[in-house]
Amino acid sequence: MPNIGLLKPAASLWALLLMVLVLASPPGGADEAAPVAVTTAAEAQLSEQLALSGTVTAERNSALSVRVSGLVAQVEVDAGDRVSAGDRLLQLDTELAELALARADAAVAEARAQLAEAQRLRDEARQLEDSRTIPETQVRAAEAQVAIRQAAVTRLRAERDEQAERLRRHEVVAPFAGVIARKLTETGEWVDTGTAVLELVETDRLRLDVRAPQRLYQSIREAMPVTIRSEALPDRELDGRVHARVPVNDPTARTFLVRVHINDDNHSLLPGMSAQAQFTVGTGERGIVIPRDAVIRLPNGTTNVWVIKQDDDKRIANRRQIKLGRMMADRVEVSDGLDEGQTVVVRGNEVLNEGQTVRIVETDD
Repeated sequence: MPNIGLLKPAASLWALLLMVLVLASPPGGADEAAPVAVTTAAEAQLSEQLALSGTVTAERNSALSVRVSGLVAQVEVDAGDRVSAGDRLLQLDTELAELALARADAAVAEARAQLAEAQRLRDEARQLEDSRTIPETQVRAAEAQVAIRQAAVTRLRAERDEQAERLRRHEVVAPFAGVIARKLTETGEWVDTGTAVLELVETDRLRLDVRAPQRLYQSIREAMPVTIRSEALPDRELDGRVHARVPVNDPTARTFLVRVHINDDNHSLLPGMSAQAQFTVGTGERGIVIPRDAVIRLPNGTTNVWVIKQDDDKRIANRRQIKLGRMMADRVEVSDGLDEGQTVVVRGNEVLNEGQTVRIVETDD
């Protein structure tokens, strides 16, 4: 079967080629063969374009909260600021926590000194035991004191580490890179444990959530390419891919959720914006298809194509009225008026006249 894909030479190159061919042709008036590009009408698997509207969302949108109660000493960001993972965003007053940590450090130092003394006494007792100067029970008591002091050091070090963690919890850091969407507190305010203080939105990985009719559940596949359009980008299209199909459908609307990953390195879209995802899905049917460029729409609403017929040693252009079926990305189904294998003009068809002789200068066959 011939390739029925759309011819895609640059428009400017085609116009230049057409001009050169016309200027290079000898004078001959309307009977002169017109240069055209053609393709062959062919039967192919049909697909349809499905446009679904939805909302741009972030993969991660977090309400950041404080892990301890305290007085807000400094808010280091504002709404709209872009932050990196690990950046400090908010600081609570740490004076009391720092004093508690200092006490814990002192307690650990004291316990270590007591442990060192207990170890010295134990070693001395062992030496005296060898010379039978002191009873064995006194040596065992000295060894027990070392174990007690060692346990005290371990306990106090754990308490010190706990206090250090409490001190660290007096700040809020960014768990991932993104943009501050909302600032919910100010310097000088008291906040309790669990209070949300900032909202952070990840903008590097956006997705478009749309709801698709349940009849298309098997047609829409993961990793399927998607074209994304938005009123926020009137002159641009973005690429995307289906990330997931959520099988739980809406029983009232008979739809299911489709999540599309958006490729947007320039951060053109933001969470909350509306956008439209265009899917190309197979119908399971076959039909005659031609490139969209072959179709000419007349003011009276009819659609036509130019069909090339061989007449002895000439090729003649004849206008043929057709009926269109499904619209695809760069092709269109012809439901009536055209047969498989017929040669159709795709370039140069704008200036043809009925019965005009043509010269084929390009073909995709």
